[in-house]
Amino acid sequence: MEEMFKIHVPDGKIRRENYFYFWKNMMKNERKAFTLIELLVVIAIIAILAAILFPVFARARENARRASCLSNTKQLGLAALQYSQDYDEKLPSSYLPGSSASTWNLQLQPYIKSYQVFYCPSDSTHSSTGTFSNSNISYGWNYAYLTLPACTPSAYGCGGVSLAYIQSVSQTVLLGDSQDGLPYVINYAGVYQPLPRHLEGANFCFVDGHAKWFKIPGTITANSGLWNGNGP
Repeated sequence: MEEMFKIHVPDGKIRRENYFYFWKNMMKNERKAFTLIELLVVIAIIAILAAILFPVFARARENARRASCLSNTKQLGLAALQYSQDYDEKLPSSYLPGSSASTWNLQLQPYIKSYQVFYCPSDSTHSSTGTFSNSNISYGWNYAYLTLPACTPSAYGCGGVSLAYIQSVSQTVLLGDSQDGLPYVINYAGVYQPLPRHLEGANFCFVDGHAKWFKIPGTITANSGLWNGNGP
């Protein structure tokens, strides 16, 4: 400390009048500001880190929403199985003319504790704040195989098919992320093809109650195998 004191005072002698001069010099040196170049370097580093990390954070948020959506589809699938236990092993119907519960979501609603389950967190078009209806939900029903064949010839009005009718419940889509136009139904192709809301893919629940994410386009939309019970 003495050596530092001698360097920073005019005569290098330890005297009371020199203490003020010593501390003034020390504080002046410590308060030296950043140069413009140093500030620009720091800003550039922050910008690079932001460019790297923001997509990572966005993907992490979407992964969380995808997991929540997958949970929704599974809960809806389990509700459908509960429904079938009350209705002679028959599944809900995507559309049932003349009924107060004319679409599958209205038929399953008594088996679901929260309307929020019918809405995907990544769906910006449909919301639980709106009227609960077949045009304001995030998930569609596999109508072509699980509703139409219940009648002979195929038509609406006979309810859903029986579980015994389905050849492979673990390889038959029950419901999944749907398009905006007519959101309560889905099919492997055409205008009712599932909507890839989650990282270029969509969530599905199968008749046996298990839920899974699939890339779109991909195996799930390649053909009707996973929709009519015949397998991929």
